[in-house]
Amino acid sequence: MWKDLTDNVNFMADNLTSQVRNIAQVATAVAQGDLGKTITVEAKGEILELKSTINTMVDQLSAFADEVTRVAREVGTEGNLGGQAQVRGVSGVWKDLTDNVNFMALNLTSQVRNIAQVTTSVANGDLSKKIDVDARGEILELKDTVNTMVQQLRAFADEVTRVAREVGTEGRLGGRAQV
Repeated sequence: MWKDLTDNVNFMADNLTSQVRNIAQVATAVAQGDLGKTITVEAKGEILELKSTINTMVDQLSAFADEVTRVAREVGTEGNLGGQAQVRGVSGVWKDLTDNVNFMALNLTSQVRNIAQVTTSVANGDLSKKIDVDARGEILELKDTVNTMVQQLRAFADEVTRVAREVGTEGRLGGRAQV
């Protein structure tokens, strides 16, 4: 009887030890940035709940990391604007982070597209457009520089047109552009 009792206690201790070790291995892997591991040990009761919760957390972290990496690559590296992260089943801080990544990508997309529209218009001879998207930091500096350039080009074109009109239409020679 004592032997059976001792064997059962030892079996329980070994089982619990292997469960805790597997959980600790996965938690350590996550802490080190490895989201490829999951808890695989057989479990029941509260340990099963813990296993399921941690595995769900790892899956969500992995999905979040994959989506953020994809959007960063698409928008930042490949230049494909408009990318949005789609992480299913997340809530709390993970949803907030996903929303912030999407807001950042959308904001950058709208800024770059507005700048591209204006510079394309200038290249096509239309000097009536200006960048009107909300911007800060280096994008604001670029916006201001391009808008100033367009304004100066417009003033130059207006002055050249005025002088050409004076000379060509009104016959006044000696007209000078004042830029």
